[in-house]
Amino acid sequence: MPGHFEPLPGGGAAVALDDIEISIIRSLATQLLELIGPGPAEDAPDDPLAALFAEGPSEPPADPVLKRLFPDAYCDPEETPALSQEAEERRAYSAEFRRYTENDLRAAKRENALAVIHSLNQLAPAGEGGAVLELSVEESKRWLGALNDLRLAIGSRLEITDEDDTDSIYRLPDEDPRKPMVMAYLWLGGLQETLVSTLMP
Repeated sequence: MPGHFEPLPGGGAAVALDDIEISIIRSLATQLLELIGPGPAEDAPDDPLAALFAEGPSEPPADPVLKRLFPDAYCDPEETPALSQEAEERRAYSAEFRRYTENDLRAAKRENALAVIHSLNQLAPAGEGGAVLELSVEESKRWLGALNDLRLAIGSRLEITDEDDTDSIYRLPDEDPRKPMVMAYLWLGGLQETLVSTLMP
């Protein structure tokens, strides 16, 4: 199973990872956590009902990666701002939707990244500098969410927006400084694809 996930009997998935791969995934998940930001502040209300209705931001993030992770619900991020009433209404709907959903979305992405780090920290060495990671179905879903977020983040940094961009990164010369990021993007894509296949009935 080197380099890709395989299904486990009874559900779940397994993948063999060497020490370098474990270190890369852990580092990327940690960076994702730092990018998404901390959880609720210590002075947040203890009342779960109040926390449920706590409002989040209404404006999209300035960072292009966060914009990709938390896109507007009703606006095309690539669309040039228009002055039409319809465009204004879409922006208003997007702001309202963001205000009531982004906090929960950020929390879910944090939990997924933390689940990846936690499962890697629990790995027992399997010899020769590697280990076999075994995930339950629920853990597989969290990993899938985190892998997707990591690829979105890397893809945003590489300015990948469509298939043509993906084709061009395959042809980067080895001396290009983006090459390691491209290799990580492609490798994570392989992990993501094979993990999806283990979750299919």
